[in-house]
Amino acid sequence: MKLPGVGVLHTFITDDGGKCGVITHRSGHSDLITFSDESDDKDVTKVSLRLSEDEAHTLAELLGGTRITESLSALEQMPGLSIDWFTVDYDDHIAGQPLGDLSAKGVVGLTVVAVVRGETANPAPSGDFRVFPGDTLVVAGSPEKVAKAFAFYRSGALKHATAVAGAVDSPPGASALPRE
Repeated sequence: MKLPGVGVLHTFITDDGGKCGVITHRSGHSDLITFSDESDDKDVTKVSLRLSEDEAHTLAELLGGTRITESLSALEQMPGLSIDWFTVDYDDHIAGQPLGDLSAKGVVGLTVVAVVRGETANPAPSGDFRVFPGDTLVVAGSPEKVAKAFAFYRSGALKHATAVAGAVDSPPGASALPRE
C-alpha cells in the first residue's frame, strides 16, 4: 500500500494471527513493525524498529539466507554432489588470473556456480572472469573434482587420481582418453 509522502507499506498476517509490516521510506530507511487493528480485542504488544538501509539489507539476507542454506543443504545430500567454497588468498595460483575453463584442463563435470566479491555475487561467471584475493568461488561437482579444482586454484597443477597416468576426467558413460 502506498503511503503518500512517506513510502510503501507491505503487510502480512502470520500463521498464529500476528500482524507484521515493513514501511519502506523514500529516504532509504525502513521500519519493521508489528501492529493490531480495531478488530483485535486482545492485548497486543506493538513493536516498531527503525532500520537503516544497510540494516534492512542485512535482515533480508538473514531471513532469505535461511532458505538458500536449506536449499544448498538439500542439494549437498544428493549422492555424488559436493558444493564448496574456495576463498582466494594472495599466494594462490588463481589470484589475479581469469577463471578459465577447467574442462579444457581435464576436469569435466565441475561448475563454478558464482564468484562472491565483497557483498556482490557474480553468478555463472565466464572463463574470462578475473579472480582476485578475497574472492570466494562457489563450486559444485563430485567431491573428487571439487578437490582437484581447489588443488589447481592453489598451486596451478592438477593432481590426477585416476589409475591411468595423465588420464582426463570424462563425463559419465564416456571412457577416459589419454592426454596429448
